[in-house]
Amino acid sequence: MAETNTQEEQKAQDLQDEKDERTTRRRLLIAGGVLLAAIIVLGLWWHSTFTEDTDDATVDGHLIQVSARIPGTVQQVAVEENQFVRKGDLIAQLDPRDYEVAVENAKAALASAQANADAARVNIPISQVNTGTTLTSADAGLSGSRAGILQAEQQLASLKARVAKAQAGYTKAQADLARYKPLLEKDVISKQQYDAAVAQADAARAELEDAQAGVQASTEAVKVARDREKQSEAQYKFAETGPQQMQATNARARQAQAMVQQAQAQLDEAELKLSYTKIVASADGIISRKGVEINQNIAAGQNLVTLVELDDLWVTANFKETQLRHMQEGQEAEIKVDATGKTYHGKVKQIGGATGSMLSLFPAENATGNYVKVVQRVPVRIDFTDLKHEDPDHKLRPGLSSEPIVSVK
Repeated sequence: MAETNTQEEQKAQDLQDEKDERTTRRRLLIAGGVLLAAIIVLGLWWHSTFTEDTDDATVDGHLIQVSARIPGTVQQVAVEENQFVRKGDLIAQLDPRDYEVAVENAKAALASAQANADAARVNIPISQVNTGTTLTSADAGLSGSRAGILQAEQQLASLKARVAKAQAGYTKAQADLARYKPLLEKDVISKQQYDAAVAQADAARAELEDAQAGVQASTEAVKVARDREKQSEAQYKFAETGPQQMQATNARARQAQAMVQQAQAQLDEAELKLSYTKIVASADGIISRKGVEINQNIAAGQNLVTLVELDDLWVTANFKETQLRHMQEGQEAEIKVDATGKTYHGKVKQIGGATGSMLSLFPAENATGNYVKVVQRVPVRIDFTDLKHEDPDHKLRPGLSSEPIVSVK
C-alpha cells in the first residue's frame, strides 16, 4: 500500500516538474518573442530614419500653350482632343497665300537692290580712273594756261616796245614834214622830196596804229589767258576733290549693299512668317483644350490648343519641415504612382525656396497674437531619372498622385 502511494507521489512530482518545465519554456519563448519584437521594432524605426516619404505629392509637367505667331485664317486642323502627337507634327495650317505674295515681293525687292549694288560696285573702278584722268588733265590745263599768260605778257611787252618805236618814227616823220613844207613853198626842195616825206609820215602813222592795235589785241589776249587760268584753277580744285568723290562713290556702294542686306532681311522675315502658317507641336505630348476650328480667323498670340508634354515630367512633393533636416539635392528617391501601380526612380532636384503657405495667394498672418504652431510643408522637386525606359508607353500624366520615398542617409 505504501509502495503504491510512493509511486503515485512520484508520478505527481514528475507531472509537476514537466508542467514547471513547460511553463519555464513558455516564459522563455515569450520573453524571446518580446525581445525579438522589440529588436524588429527598433530595427524598423532605425531603418525609417534612412528615408523620408510623403503622400502629399503629384506628378508635374509642362503645359504648353500652343498659339499662332501671326494672324490668319485656319485652313486645316490636323489634331483632335486627347490625341498623342510627336514633335514636329502638324497641329493647324493657316492660309498661306497672303504670306506667299509677301515673299514674292521681298524677292523682287532683293533683286532690285542687288542690281543697284552691282551697278554701284562697277562705278568704283570707273570713278577711280576718271578721277585720276581728270586731275592729270586739270594739272596740264593749269600749266598750259599759265604758260599762255606768260607768252601773252611777253608778246604784249614786245608790242608795247614796237608802239614806242613806231611813235618815235611817226614823231620824226611829222617833224620832217613840218620842216619840208616851208622849203617847198620857197622852192628850196623839190615836190618829189616833199611827197616822199609825206609818204614816210603816212607810213609811220600806219605803223604806229598797227602797233597800237597789236597792243590792244595782246592786252585782250592776256586777259583771256588769265580768265583761262582762273578756269583751269577751278577745274584743278574740282579735280583735287577726287578722293572725296571716291569716298562718296564708295559710300553709295556701301549704301547699296546695305539696301541688299535690308532687302534680304525683309525676305527672311517674309519667309519666316510664311513658315509660321504651319503650326506644329514643339514636343511629344497629348493635345488638350482644343479651341481651333477650320475657317476660324485667329489673331497673333491666340491660344489654339494646350500640349501636355510627356517627356519631361517630375514630382512636386510637399514634405513637412521636420522631414527636411537631412534632405538635400542629389539624393536618390523611389516614386510610387497610384495610377500605374509602378515604382519609378528619381533624384531630388530642388528644395523649394519657401513654404507652401508663403507661396499661396493669401500668406498666413501670424502677427495677430493668436499664434498656433502648425507644421509647414515645403515643395521639393524630384526628377525622374529613367523615364524613357520606365514609362515607354507614356502612362504618366501631370496631376497624378504619387508617394515619393527619399533616401536621406
